[in-house]
Amino acid sequence: MQYFLYQEKTKSFYDVSYDPLHEDCMSLSTSETSKTSQLTFKENVVVVATNGKILKKRRLSLNQFITDDDLEAITNDAEEEIMKPRSAAYNFRSNEKYNYMRIIKSQFILNDNLNQSIIQQTGGNYLMAAALQNLDDAVKFDMGAYTSEDSKLPVTLRISKTRLFVSAQNEDEPVLLKEMPETPKTIRDETNLLFFWERHGSKNYFTSVAQPKLFIATQERKLVHMARGQPSITDFQILETQP
Repeated sequence: MQYFLYQEKTKSFYDVSYDPLHEDCMSLSTSETSKTSQLTFKENVVVVATNGKILKKRRLSLNQFITDDDLEAITNDAEEEIMKPRSAAYNFRSNEKYNYMRIIKSQFILNDNLNQSIIQQTGGNYLMAAALQNLDDAVKFDMGAYTSEDSKLPVTLRISKTRLFVSAQNEDEPVLLKEMPETPKTIRDETNLLFFWERHGSKNYFTSVAQPKLFIATQERKLVHMARGQPSITDFQILETQP
């Protein structure tokens, strides 16, 4: 079956004059479409069947890429999907510069929703979760805040009184403790050291800046790792140890 991709151009609410609307059409078929086509506009994308029926409409952001898989998802998904404008920013994340501001939390403990505390693996560069009788055995973290063009707050997690920083890895891989000569004043390439800190009530989430779909997570009998969600635990309670 052959589909057509239309871009719908819309005027700003604040425009004082309006030109006639027009549509540009590109014929797309599963055998003829290249794997990735770049869209360099911020408009609605409409997939239309050869019989003229509109199958699906989706909002895309500036310089966001659309692939064959995207087209397949649009036509097969029964629900209209709205693309968040912020997602386009991740295409340019490697070009962003993060400047250190200050320590915003000191010597706090992270507990998951099983009441397990984060501890350092003996003699290793890894973290794990354990139920503790004595919280003095839990790792104490310092949280450093950085500037960002994003609405979320990027932070580093450093083990207090050390130069060991939590570093994100790939999905299901343990996070590493990376030793740095000093607190980075500017981060451009080492974005594995940065996490977006989000707070919802008493629940705290740490999303990788380098891989924004992955969270710091715990799971029974596993090292602290990066995960998208269940069965891993991705929400934490922050226990303050300083007045």
